[in-house]
Amino acid sequence: MTTLTNLTELTPLDEAARERLNDAAQAMVARTSAWSDVNTGSWNTAGLKAFAPTLAEAFSELEADVELVQTEGFEAVADNGKAEAQETGPVLQITARPEAEVQVVLSGHYDTVFPAGTFEGVTDLGDGRLNGPGLADMKGGLCVMLEALKAFEAGPLKDKLGYRIVVTPDEEIGNFASGEYLTRAAQAGAMIGMTYEPAMETGAMSGGRKGSAVFDIVLHGKAAHAGRAKEEGRSAIEAAAELVLGLEALNGQREGVTLNVGSIDAGSAVNIVPDLAIVRFGARAPDAASAEWATTQIKSLFEKATARDGISGHLHGGFYRPPKPRNQAQQALFDAVHATGQAIGLDLEFVDTGGVCEGNNIFAAGVPNVDTLGVRGGRIHSHEEFVMTDSFSERATLSALILHRLADGRLDAKRIKSLMGN
Repeated sequence: MTTLTNLTELTPLDEAARERLNDAAQAMVARTSAWSDVNTGSWNTAGLKAFAPTLAEAFSELEADVELVQTEGFEAVADNGKAEAQETGPVLQITARPEAEVQVVLSGHYDTVFPAGTFEGVTDLGDGRLNGPGLADMKGGLCVMLEALKAFEAGPLKDKLGYRIVVTPDEEIGNFASGEYLTRAAQAGAMIGMTYEPAMETGAMSGGRKGSAVFDIVLHGKAAHAGRAKEEGRSAIEAAAELVLGLEALNGQREGVTLNVGSIDAGSAVNIVPDLAIVRFGARAPDAASAEWATTQIKSLFEKATARDGISGHLHGGFYRPPKPRNQAQQALFDAVHATGQAIGLDLEFVDTGGVCEGNNIFAAGVPNVDTLGVRGGRIHSHEEFVMTDSFSERATLSALILHRLADGRLDAKRIKSLMGN
């Protein structure tokens, strides 16, 4: 039975894990830096495939079965307006002790937002900070996950807890190829989820998360010579412009719902009426009802655009990650993690955010989870991304202590999961 008091107590086993992980701190930093030097941008399929065996070799240090699985890829709208198959890297699946009484699902990703050649190399910024692609988001988190599990398996409680790990190649673009692997792992008996997105520089962690959608609307018009026969043409850009204004006007109409048009791919020479426009945009919503409202509004605007004379098209995408609200199960888990952090002097704060991650997928599969167990850092998704080097041992120790408490029953995983319907 979980009580906050016994979670704050540091046992000799906890002390041993903390000492081990303090000793491993520099090795964690070095390994993460080496991993950062390999570009694994989400669209760099060759880089993802080249790096995946390195990850598999590292995770083979665990007492677990390790497997690389090449996915079937996913569909994406290309610049020609057609949905085409996109290949990505393999999913890393790891399974240990599936017969154990307590089961946990752990997840992370090895892709980054940086295309090959755009952001390379690790730079020491001083003051305990390193700058480099994916150091915080989230190759540092993968290293923390691995070392925490190794520390846990070095202790006497390992047979009481089993786990499934899913490490994905496409989180930054939506887990369209790997989402089913996350769902299957979560639904294979997991009681608690642990995901290794970076914490904030202060150590604050994510609480509730919005749901996220990605849409592509393809509009077809009719090309014509803009000088000789402008009236014969039907401008896809003109239709797209009206659509974009309608989409952006949805902001502020329902609390917590936001839409953002990222690009309009269209047009060529100025003497040709453009016959193709692709509007690419995202949406966020705090709950299922809001996501449904946003989807209905988007469909209505699409229908209005394609009702124009000579305009046709199709809508691709939707809410691929449902919202992850603070229900009773989530709050109980946050309280338990907060109390566990107090055992090593951390005062963890959980802050609701509009960001999304694989924790949304795992929550949607019915498993409560904490999803910012990775390193402390900041400026992610920019060339200023940095990681705090002193956070490697700190965050690995936090995870090891959570695993100890799950295994010895001080953190009651079964009870927390039972609260998911509340």
